[in-house]
Amino acid sequence: MPRLWQATIDAHRREVRDAILETTARLVAEHGLRAVTMSRIADETGIGRATLYKYFPSVEAILRAWHARQIGRHLEQLAALRDQAAEPLARLEAVLAGYARILYESRRGHDDALAALLHRDEQVAAAEHRLRAMIGDLLVAAADAGDVRDDVPPDELAAYSLHALPAAGRLPSKEAVERLVGLVLTGLRGRA
Repeated sequence: MPRLWQATIDAHRREVRDAILETTARLVAEHGLRAVTMSRIADETGIGRATLYKYFPSVEAILRAWHARQIGRHLEQLAALRDQAAEPLARLEAVLAGYARILYESRRGHDDALAALLHRDEQVAAAEHRLRAMIGDLLVAAADAGDVRDDVPPDELAAYSLHALPAAGRLPSKEAVERLVGLVLTGLRGRA
């Protein structure tokens, strides 16, 4: 019986934590970073402020936890896209297009203050490192298959891709994002 009890408690804690994360993200998207307080989060989630503070010390800590979860989900999504395709170029294209779509969709509704807060810490650097390694591996496989240029080292091509694709977050439409991915792929393929 103690294991079942502990599992129930753990499940409840996850539900409360998830509710805090989702509520905070929604409130910031609706009202902006500066308008969200711990009191408001507690009211919106229906938990007491003391309970909220047991989970997180500040709005910033909540947003960092939410962002870490989002990053993890995005990396899993990109790995799944990579694994669905069989050919090296198709795998590379799937990851680049997926990354561009994530950037396009995630920039909607976020203000500059939130982006500045969330993108200045180690978890973002670690995720970028993992993504760069994933793209680098895909570039090596695509170069070995003769699908992308081999006159530029794969790490430089990965850097090129990861510097070009964030423009997707500022583009006006999904069609423009697709064109951007096409341009990046053209650059990766090199000379005709």
